[in-house]
Order: sequence, then structure tokens, then C-alpha cells
Amino acid sequence: MGFHPTYKKAAHELGKHIASENLSLVYGGGSIGLMGVLADAVMKYGGRVVGIIPKFLYEKEVGHDSISELIIVDSMHERKQKMAELSQGFIAMPGGIGTMEELFEIFTWSQLELIKKPVALLNVNGFFEDVLHFLNKMVREGFIKDITVNSLICSRSIPELTTKMKAYNYTETPKWINKT
Repeated sequence: MGFHPTYKKAAHELGKHIASENLSLVYGGGSIGLMGVLADAVMKYGGRVVGIIPKFLYEKEVGHDSISELIIVDSMHERKQKMAELSQGFIAMPGGIGTMEELFEIFTWSQLELIKKPVALLNVNGFFEDVLHFLNKMVREGFIKDITVNSLICSRSIPELTTKMKAYNYTETPKWINKT
């Protein structure tokens, strides 16, 4: 849950907002941590929740059996692929290395145009400020283009974040790799 109670509160508020906007939550299928709080809040306020969890995690008793639909898959890779297929957009909340891995994988898929959906950071308590600084350093050092970083939606406000995501229009980016 993190050390600051703001994180748990934000997960609950995001879940309430998702339900109030008549959106569905597609997530990793766990019953613990901030994602468990998020799923519980969506369900509490009448929303739909689809969880996708690998069998090995479900067997560790972290699978959430009290959601609208729980899909059990064979691997983490299958989980992320299924989540990407079913989702209309992606929001990263504060979390650990799994959160960072999933964020950068889906952000990479966006850069490679494998997905054409919004990728967003809910910047609770300034959690992602160092990540944003690091991404901008990648731009300054010539490893990525600023158009890539600018495609990442970021806000501390849940309503603002979801409004920006709804307004997202995919625009094809200029060729980013030159063979010469």
C-alpha cells in the first residue's frame, strides 16, 4: 500500500470515479495492495471489474474472487497481452517494480505503435516526478524523442486524468529510427 495513506485513498477514489463514469476496470486480478483497493471500490460503487491473473499467483491466494470476471491465464506475458487487448487505456498508480515494468512495457508498445491507446500516470503525492525527470533526461541525451514523453498523460487529479484520456487522439509519429 505504500507508507503514505494518500495512496490508498487515491486508489479508492479512482475506483469510485471509474464506476461513476460507467467505465470498466481491467487489471491484474489481485485482491491485495492498491489494486485490490481499486477493484473493491469499483465493485462497491456498482462498476464492472475484469481481473486477469496467472495461475501461479491465483494459487498463492491473491486472486480476487469477488469481482465481475476473473480470467486465469498461464503466464505473466499472457496476462499483460490480455489486459492490453481488453483495455481502452492504461493508468499507472504508485507501486513497485512490477508497476514500473508494466508501465514501461505498455509505454514501449505505444512508442512502437503496437497499441494506439492512452497511457497515463496518476501522479499521487508526486510519486512519478523522478520518472518524468528521467524520461526528460533520455530526451536531452538523445535516446528518445520529446514526442514520446509528451504522449504520456500525467496528472495528480483523477477527473483531469480521465478527461485527458477520453480526449486522447492517437497521432502517427514521424519515423523514429533511421537505418543510416
